[in-house]
Amino acid sequence: MTSLLNQYKRPNDKIKALKDKGIIKSVKRGLYIPGENANMRIPESSLIANHIYGPSYLSMETALSYYGLIPERVYAVTSMTIKPSKDFRTSIGLYSYSHLPLPYYAFGIKNVKLQENQTVIMASPEKALADKIVSTPGVILRSIINAQKYVFENLRMEQSDLKDFDTTQMRSWLSDAPKKESLEILIKMIEKL
Repeated sequence: MTSLLNQYKRPNDKIKALKDKGIIKSVKRGLYIPGENANMRIPESSLIANHIYGPSYLSMETALSYYGLIPERVYAVTSMTIKPSKDFRTSIGLYSYSHLPLPYYAFGIKNVKLQENQTVIMASPEKALADKIVSTPGVILRSIINAQKYVFENLRMEQSDLKDFDTTQMRSWLSDAPKKESLEILIKMIEKL
């Protein structure tokens, strides 16, 4: 923001004035969105997540909910990052980031257009589910029955949705994935549907 206001001798004073007038609203230091008096559309919460802490992409419950794969409403925006895990409580909501190692981090992500001029980086449905398993402490899949219980009872996903998953792509991630054995069991469970 200060680079946009470099013609001012004291850009921080201008930022404060814009905030006081409700023209901009601070999300975190150095990141602003239109305020209630700006007469502009506020960016999607998912788009803001890509900018709060990066590099990052939307995943886990946020992506699974976006694709209509879980019935629950999601309150925190969940993302993956190569940086240390971190949560941000902002004036517009909770943003949670979980660490993933490279190269696994880079697999199965794509650009998703939310609306005109708003495109986010998000996990594919397959990667969002894999990330959920990889990043949730205590989740270790030891059998196909165990995988079915977790996916269909805990996450409340539908079997019919999983039948469309690209298990060939998922298998290509295994050599670099954390919790390889759990993901392998997940893939076998999906292939048996």
